[in-house]
Amino acid sequence: MKSNYSVVLVDDHELVRVGIRTLLHTIDSIQVVGECGDGLEAMYLLKKMKPDILILDISIKSINGMEVIQLIANQAIKVKVLILSMHNNVEYVAKCIRNGAHGYLVKDAAVEELEHAIMKVLKGETYISKEIDSTLLDRLLSVERQTNSPLELLTSRQKQILQLITEGHSTRQIAESINISIKTVETHRAHIMARLQIFDVAGLVRFALQEKLIQ
Repeated sequence: MKSNYSVVLVDDHELVRVGIRTLLHTIDSIQVVGECGDGLEAMYLLKKMKPDILILDISIKSINGMEVIQLIANQAIKVKVLILSMHNNVEYVAKCIRNGAHGYLVKDAAVEELEHAIMKVLKGETYISKEIDSTLLDRLLSVERQTNSPLELLTSRQKQILQLITEGHSTRQIAESINISIKTVETHRAHIMARLQIFDVAGLVRFALQEKLIQ
């Protein structure tokens, strides 16, 4: 490994960037060569500065972090990507890794784990924050590699609820029709959206039509 590495830091909260930059300055082999809070600007910085590693939040301006990862892959930009996010949902982490991220660090763990995460990613290894269920993540990634349809990521109950949602039934109607509580329906809906990475009903309807779950 090299003795010095360059970093571009992308987060649209300035106070967060200040905090992470301060942590990075304590690592002797790391030099911050650029920072911003905007996805398009991040792409510009990557091409201009050619950093070794990109530390990237998902919720940023213009284009989000997931789109940045996809552009990096599509344009074959040689940079390691460490996601730094407030989200610890394992389905969310799986999507980031599947799309090309090399590591995922939860912001709350940055003080403790940042240096270790950076060094592992720079070595070509994958780093997952300690508070993420790595066993479940491995299982989910394995299922995703084996499946041809995201629909197969859902349980039979989740498919049933997805169908009812996309047919226009309300949460109360779904709860009454399959004899479960409203809260349970809401929990299933949240899990369905997280697994499919679709966060609005219109998107779920399009997905259900595409997968021929509804006519």
